[in-house]
Amino acid sequence: MTALYTLFLNFGLLDKPVALTIIYVAGAIPYNVWLVKGYLDGLPKEVDEAAYIDGCSYFMTFRKIILPLSKPIITYCAVSQFMMPWMDYILPNMLLSSDTSKTLAVGLYGLITGRENTNFTMFAAGAVIIAVPITILFIVFQKYLVQGIAAGANKG
Repeated sequence: MTALYTLFLNFGLLDKPVALTIIYVAGAIPYNVWLVKGYLDGLPKEVDEAAYIDGCSYFMTFRKIILPLSKPIITYCAVSQFMMPWMDYILPNMLLSSDTSKTLAVGLYGLITGRENTNFTMFAAGAVIIAVPITILFIVFQKYLVQGIAAGANKG
């Protein structure tokens, strides 16, 4: 954390949301590539070979076979990468200091700390409002997440 703070201080990116974007993207890309690669390694190669025998090109096989089979892992990556920065507190609290650039978690925490720490009802209401987009996202993509969990459940 100290190294990140010093790095962004030297580049003049402290108190700028682009600093958080750089960190989240730099962490998300390698993790998700590794995760998707592991998932794709688990897909049977016979499916690809059958598509090639049936006359599909590499791109058509990817678009019509591999991509639909990959919906669960792509959905998981999308949902997790939305949720992680959505409620991250430590990093935004360290890098963003002005009131105009605070994230939701930092702003909510500010309601119950400091001199005016009597805003517990506003804090609770804000927490519920913040939970609504995450809940909607999970409900919309739940079928894909369940497909991914159940994909390896059959034995045969």
